[in-house]
Amino acid sequence: MARKHTLPTKYIFVLSCVGLVAVALIADFLWASSASSSRYSSHYLDWSLEKSIHLTTSTNAEKVDAKDKKPKVPKADLPIYGDLPGPQLEWEERATAPVPRLDGAAIQIKDLLYVFAGYGTIDYVHSHVDIYNFTNNSWGQRFDMPKEMAHSHLGMATDGRYIYIVTGQYGPQCRGPTARCFVLDTETKQWTDLPTLPVPRYAPATQLWRGRLHVMGGSKQDRYEPGLEHWSLAVKDGKALEKEWKPEIPIPRGGPHRACVVVDDRLYVIGGQEGDFMAKPGSPIFKCSRRHEVVYGDVYMLEDGKKWKTLPSMPKPDSHIEFAWVLVNNSIVIAGGTTEKHPITKKMVLVGEVFQFNLDTLKWSVVGRMPYRIKTTLVGYWDGWLYFTSGQRDRGPLDSAPKKVIGDMWRTKLSLS
Repeated sequence: MARKHTLPTKYIFVLSCVGLVAVALIADFLWASSASSSRYSSHYLDWSLEKSIHLTTSTNAEKVDAKDKKPKVPKADLPIYGDLPGPQLEWEERATAPVPRLDGAAIQIKDLLYVFAGYGTIDYVHSHVDIYNFTNNSWGQRFDMPKEMAHSHLGMATDGRYIYIVTGQYGPQCRGPTARCFVLDTETKQWTDLPTLPVPRYAPATQLWRGRLHVMGGSKQDRYEPGLEHWSLAVKDGKALEKEWKPEIPIPRGGPHRACVVVDDRLYVIGGQEGDFMAKPGSPIFKCSRRHEVVYGDVYMLEDGKKWKTLPSMPKPDSHIEFAWVLVNNSIVIAGGTTEKHPITKKMVLVGEVFQFNLDTLKWSVVGRMPYRIKTTLVGYWDGWLYFTSGQRDRGPLDSAPKKVIGDMWRTKLSLS
């Protein structure tokens, strides 16, 4: 008969202890994984439901070391900052522009949208005009701009035939401005000169009012310091009636990238910013370097030509909207732009709302959302449709920072009471 072997008691005790420790470690690992997953889901949900412009902090968020200048936050949490609730409009794509544009300019005359200049890339600027026909959805004639004309950050206005072009940046990157001014006859496609502005400006607010071409604000020659100066020049049928610009009442707050609109003999200036990118000191190509910017939603009205009146501010700060507006049923409609930078990432935040400023009630509202957030849109309105083309869009629904420069054209039905 075979002999039965048994393990000593001390070995049984050791094996039991090892087994218990293994079970405890497995349980602890499973619990930690579950808790971590739960915490992230809750944090994401809190941000998904946030509809205010103000940043919220999840109660379950991990504490950030005070020395950390850039706290780590899940990427999906970041883009909700700045978005305002609004209906999703039904947009449809139209014919794409011949070239993508950033910081371009546009003027609508009847069913034609004249699109000027702009960056193709940071190192390349356009020096021509493209024309879009709203009626047949096509991009037609293309012609060159004068060689001395600015390529971006232009001031521009029209009387219905002649387009007046004022100052702006000459060249790519963050090169200097020019004070040269021009007129385009849209019927003959001929260019003529206007008297140069007293000093160069970047993206000044520009509009025709009471027979005079008004130019105000913008950034000074360093591209950063806000200008408050305001000048005007008498013009008629594409010609200057004076040899020099006349000083006017300064604007209360300076800076570039503002909408400037005339309605019922009143001049409105909307939104904008103080500060902008500057050329890096010593850079042979004037390489752009970001500086501190303050975006605002201030609204000013000049009624008698002698005193500015402050009106209700936009629903949120908004800039890069100089050609992003149209008039619809006694309302000013503004699409897209940029708002305050993200408080955590410090990145630029693009705007995806369509705003209405009712001139009867002087109240703002959000009348819809765009297909994506975008700045420096070129906007038109024809036969009940709101159009926009070009600009720089966001990185996607979950990231409001700027990325691709586009030439897409979109439209949506828009009827305002």
